[in-house]
Amino acid sequence: MKNLLTFLAGLGFGIGLIISGMTNPAKVIGFLDLFGQWDPSLMFVMMGAIFVTFFGFRFIEKKKTTYFEEPLHLSGKTHINKDLIVGSVLFGAGWAIAGLCPGPALVALGSGNQKAIIFVVAMLAGMYIHDHPYKKTFSENSV
Repeated sequence: MKNLLTFLAGLGFGIGLIISGMTNPAKVIGFLDLFGQWDPSLMFVMMGAIFVTFFGFRFIEKKKTTYFEEPLHLSGKTHINKDLIVGSVLFGAGWAIAGLCPGPALVALGSGNQKAIIFVVAMLAGMYIHDHPYKKTFSENSV
């Protein structure tokens, strides 16, 4: 039952991304192009996401367990550090350049979108590089 509900939630999320246009890089870039031919339609998607997140977290914070009676793990991190800033800048730059972010890119893979394929390969490479720092490798091999 848990897997079915998880699948249905993911399916609903993916369908929502497709219907809203978030998997269309040209539409996203049009939304981010404030000084060109700006397309404000995705602003409603963003406002909806902020609304659901704001009230959803208020509800979740009061609970001690998930709907499946598992412990609820919420990050207690509130400190803004260098890694957060660098990650945010990279995320925003990637989104503006490619017109995709991780969720919509994974959904767009299903359509065989070539831009999404390149984006996901680059994203996975970045995740690998982050998890396997070259600094450690070089410092261990140096004399």
